[in-house]
Amino acid sequence: MKIIKLNATNIDLRPAISEIFVEGFYQWLKFFSKDKTKLAKAFAHAFNPEVFYAAVENENILGFAACTDGIIHSIQLDQHELRVHLGIFMGTLAYKILKKEFEVKPYPFEITSNMGTIEFVATSKNHRGQGVATQIIKYIHENTPFKKYVLEVADTNVNAVRLYETLNYQVFKRVPETHTKRSGINFYLYMQYIKST
Repeated sequence: MKIIKLNATNIDLRPAISEIFVEGFYQWLKFFSKDKTKLAKAFAHAFNPEVFYAAVENENILGFAACTDGIIHSIQLDQHELRVHLGIFMGTLAYKILKKEFEVKPYPFEITSNMGTIEFVATSKNHRGQGVATQIIKYIHENTPFKKYVLEVADTNVNAVRLYETLNYQVFKRVPETHTKRSGINFYLYMQYIKST
């Protein structure tokens, strides 16, 4: 397995990444379409190659994560692309709702100049539990210039919380979820990792 930055290859890996993205975030995306193939095509354009890292083995994408400085967006939605694949109504709705969630939504703390935000960590369902996300995050730590890394995770995503704890991330902020019954989430946990000097 090797970790590569998306903009370091001539092959467009975004369609394969989008399939894993849809699988991992389907509980939120299925509102716009229950068809996973259609959703994967709709979102394939959105992954910013400048900030996404993927684990690749035998030309298969095993998982991915983004790391940004809090200014560059990891997801950049195109309303036209969403309309082409989801239809005018659902495409427009997806753009309005998800742009607010993915691009505009502020972190509940200040992102400082030495801080990297790790976002959209996902592993292919066939490779979960094999250390893929761990390797991607370690690679990001070693190959990006930040001193501190922060990420958001739902309190109910116990496996992810455990993974981040094994990588020495610690919770520093909890934000209650306002739609607990609908989402099944009680809190969003914000975790940080500080590089040892």
